[in-house]
Amino acid sequence: MKRKLKTLMDGLTFGEGPRWHNNKFYFSDFYSHRVYTLDLEGNYEIIVEVPNQPSGLGWMPDDTMLIVSMKDRKLLAFKDNALEERADLHELAGFHCNDMVVDEAGNAYIGNFGFNTYAGEGIKPTNLILVRPGEDPIVAADDLLFPNGTVITSDNETLIVGETYAARLTAFDKAEDGSLSNRRIWADLKENAEEGPVPLPDGICIDEEGAIWVASPSTSEVIRVHEGGEISERIAVETNAFACMLGGEDKKTLFICTSNGSGVDPDAAVREKSGKIEIVEVDVPGVGKP
Repeated sequence: MKRKLKTLMDGLTFGEGPRWHNNKFYFSDFYSHRVYTLDLEGNYEIIVEVPNQPSGLGWMPDDTMLIVSMKDRKLLAFKDNALEERADLHELAGFHCNDMVVDEAGNAYIGNFGFNTYAGEGIKPTNLILVRPGEDPIVAADDLLFPNGTVITSDNETLIVGETYAARLTAFDKAEDGSLSNRRIWADLKENAEEGPVPLPDGICIDEEGAIWVASPSTSEVIRVHEGGEISERIAVETNAFACMLGGEDKKTLFICTSNGSGVDPDAAVREKSGKIEIVEVDVPGVGKP
């Protein structure tokens, strides 16, 4: 089945962190340093500007927005038009921080690069950081290869993170206090790769059937992956897909952040402004977090 993509917004530097919250769509645009909302008619609003580059987004139980500030490795809180530091992640993060998922209790799980990809450093394992409400950050899981997009199942009992440079989705049991255990491979994307590039997971979201939509910039598509690694659907994009989120009134609209670039050349991203938010209708609604 060939699905039809529609461009909802263009002219972005590099869209990331798409979220559907309280019947609104939100996302970060890296190199304009902005967090936006966007409706299904293409009308947008700038919510806040984050000087050190916004990425992952989430919300506390009191509806305070949490924003990952990438370059200075901080978790920020935005409420009543004020932006303040919630946690300093510098001592735990190996390099820039990136995506994040926040659970119903306000526990924030934040990934980081682990190495300086902009300077061409070799790949190094890093960790997933947990910030509980009112507490200092701790390491929730280690030895991850570029922990990126992350989801929490609707029963709040499983967290699944995309390890970009391992080409896999890794699952953990999630306890009530937010701690993680029982690490296991949820899907190895190398095993079911067709001839050509292997899908590398970036942003992800989960649907009602427990399948995970994965944005794969390496293969210019979003793929619907099931536990064990089966890929039941592929939706190609013209450029590269970096993140995705299910939303809309029935949560069957798949929002996709696309761009020509790789995210490692800020000057080119600002110059070209090839970033877009594209949408496509799918069959199964989204659930869980984010």
